Amino acid sequence: MRGIIVKHISNDYTVESDNRFYVCKARGKMRKLNISPIVGDKVIFDENDKVILDVLPRKNYLLRPPVANIDEVLIITSLKNPNFDSHLLDKLLVVTEWNNITPIIVFTKSDLININDFKEIINYYKNIGYEVYLNTEIDKIKKVFKDKVSVFAGQSGAGKSTLLNKISPDLDLKTGEISLALNRGRHTTRHTELLKINGGYVADTPGFSALELTDMTNSDIRDNFTEFNFYRGECKYRDCMHDKEDNCMVKKQVAEGNILKSRYENYLNFIHRK
Repeated sequence: MRGIIVKHISNDYTVESDNRFYVCKARGKMRKLNISPIVGDKVIFDENDKVILDVLPRKNYLLRPPVANIDEVLIITSLKNPNFDSHLLDKLLVVTEWNNITPIIVFTKSDLININDFKEIINYYKNIGYEVYLNTEIDKIKKVFKDKVSVFAGQSGAGKSTLLNKISPDLDLKTGEISLALNRGRHTTRHTELLKINGGYVADTPGFSALELTDMTNSDIRDNFTEFNFYRGECKYRDCMHDKEDNCMVKKQVAEGNILKSRYENYLNFIHRK
């Protein structure tokens, strides 16, 4: 049978298939081949012997936390208390895209500010191609989970648990676990698990908000600033890093206000690892 691993504790893997759950072990041969199944893996298993026989090819995976085949990351970004942090938002966007995962931005605490003060920023991210929501657009946000494996990421105190309560009240006690898991330095979750939410799954997993740029080259960072690619080929130098080069189209667009200044400044910080 085929299924998806929804929980991993010690050597036990909970596999879901056709709305039934099987607690399985990994086949001994897989250990010898150094194949380690992780949550989110699509697998072939023996439902009678409760053994995972094979792990199907992954479209992406993260080692920290260990989750495979993630479709989307909801980047929860507070506009107030804590204040808007463009540096963290842009870092999460770049790392998410580099991992071949679709980012979705959800701005929270919109009721605590004058939304007109943030319209330029919100519209900018929409205009460069990101799916963007305010935390008040619950009905729209609910639709993004169907048939997807989703992960929440973002600032501590940005309102992730409040948002999850509104999206899926039936999570009930699980909400507290997710909230703790997604706040850096405070998590108590010792295993990774996929929870059912609105026709899809959300990963209850520690550490995602701590994703870093460590494994990325400067070219990787440049290529995952999506709006820079609009001007590919228009710079003087074919492999322009949009930093100290002359006749750089990206720098020209920043000067003309077509590229958000904070985005460009964050880019420079990232490539110089500041």
